[in-house]
Amino acid sequence: MVFGRAGRCDGMTRPMSLFRRIFPREPRTFPGKRWVETGLRTLHLIGTAGIGGGFFWGADPAHWMPFLWLTVASGVAMAALQVWGNGIWLIQIRGLAVFVKLLLLAIMAVAGTRADLFILVIVISGVVSHAPANLRYFSPLFMRRIEHL
Repeated sequence: MVFGRAGRCDGMTRPMSLFRRIFPREPRTFPGKRWVETGLRTLHLIGTAGIGGGFFWGADPAHWMPFLWLTVASGVAMAALQVWGNGIWLIQIRGLAVFVKLLLLAIMAVAGTRADLFILVIVISGVVSHAPANLRYFSPLFMRRIEHL
């Protein structure tokens, strides 16, 4: 018995390889995906604003911690949606920038909150998300713009 792309047994197709599950030929999508992404980005911005407000004005962490969790949850959901759509995001500048931001935030978690690192995370976010597609879709692994493997 052999299962095809949809997981059904048709006896004619081979199982989808792990490579193609992670890097499909065409990106996965669903109706309303753009609106889900827009909603998640909006929640992420609200969370980031709440963290920044609390951080820069010296508020008690208990007051801005819910914003931190909103930012983390929305960020994880956005990344998961991107990887589900096509894992190629992981090796493009737009995905690699997320890893750099996570590293900077981890440094802040260990070394203490630092305004310079927090601002750097926001600058990376703004620059990469609004950069031309040739930069966002560039892969240092292949040294060129890639949209599929």
